[in-house]
Amino acid sequence: MRLLAIAFVALVAALQYPIWLGKGGWLQVREFDRQIVAQRAVNAGLKQRNEALDAEVRDLKSGYEAIEERARSELGMIRQDEVFFQLQEGPAPVAAAPPAAPATGRPKR
Repeated sequence: MRLLAIAFVALVAALQYPIWLGKGGWLQVREFDRQIVAQRAVNAGLKQRNEALDAEVRDLKSGYEAIEERARSELGMIRQDEVFFQLQEGPAPVAAAPPAAPATGRPKR
């Protein structure tokens, strides 16, 4: 009787092994689900980037405003009748000097 119980336990363990640890088992399916969630997040970011690029391409094909804007910002181009001004930021304002120490009557060296 004891030998039969051990045989049944071994049989159940042999049947459970593929479910938990085998190829396509529960642990592997759980890992695949985690990878799917991560890949969907990456895909969503790439989809937003592609939509932005698509909108930019449509804008460049449809009018000259986008082309002119790019030429101005990236290439520094100006029209013939325009005057280019480049403003430089001045040095940072100097803080007021601390008040002078009272004179002691001795000459400084």
